[in-house]
Amino acid sequence: MSGVIVVTGASRGIGAATAVLAARRGYDVCVNYHRSVHAAGEVVAECREAGARAVAVAGNVSVEGDVIALFEAATAELGPVTGLVNNAGIVALQSRVDSFRRERLEEMMAVNVIGPFLCAREAVKRMSTQYGGLGGAIVNISSAAALIGGPNEYVDYAASKGAIDSMTIGLAKEVAAEGIRVNAVRPGLIYTDIHASGGEPGRVDRLVGAVPMGRGGTAEEVAQAVVWLLGEESSYVTGAFVNVTGGR
Repeated sequence: MSGVIVVTGASRGIGAATAVLAARRGYDVCVNYHRSVHAAGEVVAECREAGARAVAVAGNVSVEGDVIALFEAATAELGPVTGLVNNAGIVALQSRVDSFRRERLEEMMAVNVIGPFLCAREAVKRMSTQYGGLGGAIVNISSAAALIGGPNEYVDYAASKGAIDSMTIGLAKEVAAEGIRVNAVRPGLIYTDIHASGGEPGRVDRLVGAVPMGRGGTAEEVAQAVVWLLGEESSYVTGAFVNVTGGR
């Protein structure tokens, strides 16, 4: 496999694991990050050690100008973009809906919904045969929360991922005849530091009893599904979802 992929939120967790695995599989990788410049640099170094070309590009996916600059930088540094992994996302502190503030909701939807739409827009403009592109693949990182609902913790996060599910289905149908496949991965309880952002670093261990396989997952296990959806092995797959949840 080969090509140039943009991975948003790639300085940590699932994004970092995806960037490194993709590099090992022959892709050149644009590592997007928001603030963690050192961590992004480490991911780039791992990608280069795997023999790939890789660059780190700062940018907040909810800011339109940053997204445009991200794709322009990826193209200038690595060549035509052939893949996008819409991974960047946030959670807020665990809370019930009756305690949500408007500011929380605005930030959640800006990063988790508007950001992926902006990134998809720029990817389509570059990959669609309608625009002279050679086609490509988009993989959205959704969440099992979209199906579970996140009660008493993250209903807003779950709702944002539900929006990503709808986007995946609609965009897949919209660009299927233009050489672009659009799919999504729904991770379940995965050991990443996003849980600390929600105020409970040990959340996976607390809830692991609800997982039929009896354990939490790893970022690398999610990355395997993402990279499969990027590649030719999944050439007849679009508008689909891969649940990486241990059966939950």
